[in-house]
Amino acid sequence: MARKIARLTLDNLVDLPASCRSCLFWELDPVRRERAAAAGEAEREKEAWVSRVLLEWGSCGRVAYVDDDPAGFVLYAPPTFVPGAATFPTAPVSEDAVLLMTAMLYPEYAGAGLGRVLVQSVAKDLIERGGIRAIEAFGDLRATEGSRTAWGGCVLPADFLLHVGFKTHRSHPRYPRMRLDLKSVLTWREEVEQALERLLGAVRPRAVRPAAERHGPPRL
Repeated sequence: MARKIARLTLDNLVDLPASCRSCLFWELDPVRRERAAAAGEAEREKEAWVSRVLLEWGSCGRVAYVDDDPAGFVLYAPPTFVPGAATFPTAPVSEDAVLLMTAMLYPEYAGAGLGRVLVQSVAKDLIERGGIRAIEAFGDLRATEGSRTAWGGCVLPADFLLHVGFKTHRSHPRYPRMRLDLKSVLTWREEVEQALERLLGAVRPRAVRPAAERHGPPRL
């Protein structure tokens, strides 16, 4: 089985689930988000956001593939590109960090460590860029791994973040802000390739999805 982690680009944006391609929870503030949805321009706005970040900062996501079939993805960007984060009670994101916005896997690929590999691929990218000290993310304490979380599945379960190495940076009864210091994972620079081979090598889809279902609801 061919397995790979690819950078998110405008060409493979279509490989994100349909619900995610039209979701602007992170990318726009609430007012602009409602306007885009009402005008039926959500997907166009998502594409415009990805294009802007690619031009001004660089790649802002990773997509996992198994036999060329999308298996999961992760999105991340500096907080200046993520106005939706300002709505959280534990905002703002630290100035020295990049925000891990969201990550999802299709159910048949869950449980094989692919979520951890996606986070490792983000860490490797940020370490190589330099000048970035940490990854931060907002967690949901009421969600669990494998569930569709609050706000339509946009917020990562806090237990998933803890599982992949994040620690609570600012506490909250529902939405703590979590942090992963890159200095604590510098060895991933050397280990991530082996991790990709080891963990992706264990991925086996639990069932073959009909083509019409491949863009259905994903989960962590």
